[in-house]
Amino acid sequence: MNIIEQLDKEQAEALAAKRETPEFSPGDTVKVWVKVREGSRERLQAYEGVVIARAGSGITENFTVRKISYGEGVERVFPIYSPNIDRIEVLRRGKVRRAKLYYLRDRRGKSARIFESTNARTKKIQETEREAAAEARAQREKEREEAAQALAAEKAAEEAAAAEAKAAEEAAAAQAAEAEAPAEEETKSE
Repeated sequence: MNIIEQLDKEQAEALAAKRETPEFSPGDTVKVWVKVREGSRERLQAYEGVVIARAGSGITENFTVRKISYGEGVERVFPIYSPNIDRIEVLRRGKVRRAKLYYLRDRRGKSARIFESTNARTKKIQETEREAAAEARAQREKEREEAAQALAAEKAAEEAAAAEAKAAEEAAAAQAAEAEAPAEEETKSE
């Protein structure tokens, strides 16, 4: 392994650690969430279609997604480790026997259908994805609960401080009233 391949592998591992990429292959229907910059704002845009090819290796690996938009076929190539991709969701696993599905370009309607895969590998992948999604959901719920508890504690502290300030204010008003009362009595006695 030469130094370029080694650096390439290290960079791919570092980028893979930042964002988890699901396991998908040609024939799968995916939804790619792309970051779109419009002036100073940034938003996410979904691009949903069938993966017709995967090419390259390491940091230069990419995949092609094809969809039909307003009756016209549209293909888009995404680098797997692109910073412009927020996440990739696999919607369906396709059952195909080729690595490149370029023949779909010439087909329309029923002949362009890809059947859903139901083999053991697909079931295993879906099971692990479900478990990961459940863990992520539990983590989000835990974070929400912690945030709600922190907010409740913060509000309780604010209310206690407000009650303390009000009590101090009332005590000061009572002391002022007591100080004024003897002064009034002295003026009445004169």
